[in-house]
This record gives sequence, C-alpha cells and structure tokens, in this order.
Amino acid sequence: MVVRVLNLNQMLHLTAGRVGGLFSRRAVVGLTNSGARMSSHHEVSDQVDMSQPMYWDRLDTPLPDRAWIDVLDSKDKSLKQKEKGPWTALSKEEKIALYRLKFNHTYPEMKKPSHEWKTVIGGMFIFFGITGLVVFWQGHYVYPPQPHTFGEEWQAKQIQRMLDMRVNPIEGFSAKWDYKNKQWK
Repeated sequence: MVVRVLNLNQMLHLTAGRVGGLFSRRAVVGLTNSGARMSSHHEVSDQVDMSQPMYWDRLDTPLPDRAWIDVLDSKDKSLKQKEKGPWTALSKEEKIALYRLKFNHTYPEMKKPSHEWKTVIGGMFIFFGITGLVVFWQGHYVYPPQPHTFGEEWQAKQIQRMLDMRVNPIEGFSAKWDYKNKQWK
C-alpha cells in the first residue's frame, strides 16, 4: 500500500481543479440541455427539433426539406388551387407569390455579399492592436535590458577575435577574410 502525502499547495490545486470542473460542467449543461431558452428580448423560445424536416436557404442545396411557409391562409390556399391549372393563366405577381410560399430567398438574394468581412477584419485589427500593446508592455516592463554582447562594439571585437583564432578556415568564417590585405574577400 502506497501512502501519498500532499502538501497544502497540491491540495489547493486539486480543490480548485474540482471546483473549476464542476462550474464548467454546469455551464455546459446549462447552455445545452435546457428545453426553453431565454432570448435577448426576454421571450422564451422553444428548442429546435432536429429530427423534423427543416427549411434553409443554401446555394449548394437548392431544394430544402420543407416549404418556407407551412401554414397557409385562405388567400394562399386559393393561390395553390390556381397553381394546379395552366400556368399561363397566372400573372407575374401570382407566380412570385407562389415562389415566395416555397422559398424565402432567390439565388441573387442568397449570393448578395454580406458586410460580415468588415466585422472580421475589424476584430482582427483589434486583436493585433491589443497583442502589440501587450508585446510593447512586456518589452518595456517585463524583459531585462539587452545584454552588452548585442552592441556593435562588442560584435566587432568578437569578429576580430574569431579572425585572429582562424575559426573554420576551410569553408567558414575565416575563409572569407584576406589576411594579407586585412579585408573581406
């Protein structure tokens, strides 16, 4: 039998993890399993039954599972009866009304560009701006100053030292230095 002794820090970590897990599970259950939802206008809306045929406007699926308008009034019912006859007897407005009973949007309406890209680009700029401010703040307040070895004077001395030591004289650093004329080849 192995007995494990936990210190206070480990016990607090375990407790915080359990509490955090409990809150996250409750949040997920609260957001997904409720039968009725509260909308922003304080109205209760029912959960959508995904087993029933649904209507959607999509370019890649031209015929949705069900018509746009399910419940027809008397005017729509008479129009549907008229549809069963010859279509040459229908006026243009009646044909459009019949189309609107079946579909919500036409293809040109579905292809109409939205202005959502502006929101996405704006959000990206805000994200990059905040990230830039965080990086600037870290560079100014968090990170230590640059070491002296990054200075040009130190690097010039280091290059001269490497040349004096003839570092990698065949193909490397020293091979590119002319020792007679004291300049780069």
